[in-house]
Amino acid sequence: MINILGKRYYFFALSLLIIIPGLILLGSMSATKKLPLAIDFTGGSLLEVRFANATPSDIDLIGLYNNLGVGDVKVQTTSTGSYVIRSSVLEDSTRAKIADELGKEYNSEVTVLRFESVGPTIGREVTSRAAQAVAVAALIVALYMTFAFRGVPHAIRYGICAIIAMFHDVCVVLSLAAIGSILWGWQIDSLFLTALLTVIGFSVQDKVVVFDRIRENTGIYRRLSFETLVNHSIVQTLGRSLNTQLMTVEFMLLALALFGGVTLREFAMVLLVGLFSGTYSSIFIAAPILVVWEGREWTRWFHRRENTASA
Repeated sequence: MINILGKRYYFFALSLLIIIPGLILLGSMSATKKLPLAIDFTGGSLLEVRFANATPSDIDLIGLYNNLGVGDVKVQTTSTGSYVIRSSVLEDSTRAKIADELGKEYNSEVTVLRFESVGPTIGREVTSRAAQAVAVAALIVALYMTFAFRGVPHAIRYGICAIIAMFHDVCVVLSLAAIGSILWGWQIDSLFLTALLTVIGFSVQDKVVVFDRIRENTGIYRRLSFETLVNHSIVQTLGRSLNTQLMTVEFMLLALALFGGVTLREFAMVLLVGLFSGTYSSIFIAAPILVVWEGREWTRWFHRRENTASA
């Protein structure tokens, strides 16, 4: 039998190695008020334009906006050659004036591909609703799993371990967003929130499958130690978890990330990494945490160090 739980602390260390740098990066962005939040959360306007025969620089576009009295301007060039310009809230008249000025300034036909505008009040409401959605999801998961596993000892632990592993997946996605914002100019928008909630749903589903097999085996293999029983349950569900994710979801998302276009690339990448993290945490994080809790292993961590030092 594959001894997955025997290497559980290596899996914990691997997760921390991925999560901590990203969260530190995200924390530094928060301290300097440079969080990669899109206008969905902060409020503002997004204008995407394409020039027929001109390639203006980011500085020139920012200067033109500033000359028209528009501040807080950020410019991003897409792989298709268009320019995504984010700024404070624009009125429709101001947007039309900007498009005219761009055409005159660069003597080129300007095509407006997209224009979105969100007020600051709506942005704050979206942020609040996002936090509430994650909190409610965590509470429902804990209550459901406590009820579903009421027939096994310490049923509440299954729900709490599922929540811990779920937040593990959320932290992985947030770390990816922080790194992506620096490398590729990603921003946290409503589509990112949709992907994050989808990751949470799939993550919980995987954990329920693994924990349910543990619950079934508890009544069958009563003479086995809890660690052996959990390891056996993980191995039994290993093929199902990997085949379901890799063969159906992950390959589709990989194709979408590679060939789906710029607007869907961030969404597909978040789902790709988040769903992989959900499968990983179901096997290597949630169930091992349950074993650590059952054996109260933290009471022996420092004793081992003391014994090693005295020897």
